[in-house]
Amino acid sequence: MIKKYTFLLLLFFFFLPIKAQAQLSENAEISIVTAGPGEELYEAFGHSAIRIKDPNLNLDLIYNYGVFDFNRPNFYTDFAKGNMIYSLARYDFKYFLASYKRDNRWLKQQILNLSQQEKHAFFSFLENKALPKNRDYLYNPYFDNCATKLRDITKMVLGDKVSFKDDYLENELTFRELTNREIHWNTWGSFGLNLIAGIKLDKKAKPDEYLFLPDYTYKAFKNAKLISKNTTQDLVKKEDTLLSFKEKQPKTETFSPFLIFCLLALIGIFITYKDYKRKKRTKLLDFVLFFTTGLIGCILFFLWFFSSHSTAPNNFNILWAFPVNLVIGFLLLKKNIKTKWLNIYIKFLLILIAIIPILWIIQIQVYPKVIIPLLILFWIRYYFLSKNLLSFEK
Repeated sequence: MIKKYTFLLLLFFFFLPIKAQAQLSENAEISIVTAGPGEELYEAFGHSAIRIKDPNLNLDLIYNYGVFDFNRPNFYTDFAKGNMIYSLARYDFKYFLASYKRDNRWLKQQILNLSQQEKHAFFSFLENKALPKNRDYLYNPYFDNCATKLRDITKMVLGDKVSFKDDYLENELTFRELTNREIHWNTWGSFGLNLIAGIKLDKKAKPDEYLFLPDYTYKAFKNAKLISKNTTQDLVKKEDTLLSFKEKQPKTETFSPFLIFCLLALIGIFITYKDYKRKKRTKLLDFVLFFTTGLIGCILFFLWFFSSHSTAPNNFNILWAFPVNLVIGFLLLKKNIKTKWLNIYIKFLLILIAIIPILWIIQIQVYPKVIIPLLILFWIRYYFLSKNLLSFEK
């Protein structure tokens, strides 16, 4: 969905909108261009853009809403807060094509069935939006991205003439289900995306909301109709395959999160068993578990309450990644703990862990499957501590 081009900032200034007043010829074409997924996480969803080609004017441009600038002031701080500023890049189509050819990703275009007036309306709109003062926008991966922009622009330009059908869609898929179709569940990328997203991702997506994914944008345009007076026509006049590479399939990883978490769980459970037999407590294990879950919890808490990420609030991963654990981890490094409230706190953590499968089963929030080994470890270790913490510290 997101495509980085290291040379795009130069192209911003090299291909300034100098032809905004030019009239497109009858041979001009407006196309929706869809790219297949790539190997990197930011490429896993594919990509969408608009192409305007006019051989009479020697014009062949791509309008790409998927560009961001790492060098923008406060980029990383703003990104963490959810203030993700993306830009519309306008540049020669040959560079766009070469990039996907280099990455061995398929590329298709759908030439729209437009009148001369409608073609120029698209051209004028995009030329205006490509101006430096207009090209930036607040990116949202689900509700305002490179794919949804194409739907919105088409509706804006064509108005009531265009009708996007939804009878081709699978019914009642959630945003999380749609997202997880594009990325293998047993990857760090999938784990990260599902970790930081709350219950908003578990809501059923409306048909129009499927279009945050380029594949569904492609299908939406393929099934869309143009309605004029008493006639109805297909919005797409012609489809072309520009690059015919085999689609890259979601892949797992050698050191996948499920493998790593299984190993960590086995080690933690083994240490807990040895502690039970020796009637001792391995303080380092407790520190690592509490500090790590507390640190993750603080990040989730920040995203929930102090960022504008639309999917971050109401994230019940915080039930196992509880922020207070960050402080408790340091307390558990002490040799002598003579306070009963800590034992009550650990029992409280057991209750939080027990709530997770309930939320999961009734699908209030669907958790990443790779955390199952960790949840088992947390339950066993917390139960062990709740029964033995005070007696070990006497």
